[in-house]
Amino acid sequence: MTGAPKDLGGSFPPGGAVSFSIRDAALADMEALREVFRRASLSNENDREPLLANPEWLALSESGVRAGRVRAAVDERDAVLGFATYLITDGVAELEDLFVDPPQMRRRIGEALVRDISDRVRALGFETLEVTANPHAMAFYEHMGFAAGRLVDTEFYPAPRMRRSTG
Repeated sequence: MTGAPKDLGGSFPPGGAVSFSIRDAALADMEALREVFRRASLSNENDREPLLANPEWLALSESGVRAGRVRAAVDERDAVLGFATYLITDGVAELEDLFVDPPQMRRRIGEALVRDISDRVRALGFETLEVTANPHAMAFYEHMGFAAGRLVDTEFYPAPRMRRSTG
């Protein structure tokens, strides 16, 4: 794979395992996005108990979709395989969400979504993309070119704030 799909028509056969394209998420996708969000969130053994104890943390708002900040990886049937959301706050571009349906993990969907969001925020004039990384995902983010900086407090535990170039 040489890069992420640029828009609706770009598709990838990552390692020949699954073909997918990346497109803007629509309100009609919300049920599927919420299902992927819940399954992916609960697939992390270390987060499962606190998430189940605080079900409000498993709520996915429509605001990112309504604002055009959510990109969905979909298969040839248009089924959602994963999604990413970016947020611009105080002059900082942040990868707010990155979730891949557990059966689709390790098929380069997450990589393509990060590259797609990087392209998006670069087109908006941002040279870096930041993320607050779940510690279990550190190796993935490092693989994607993110470098750890300071620790920030989250609902679960202190987590590294990471950044990468969008270039």
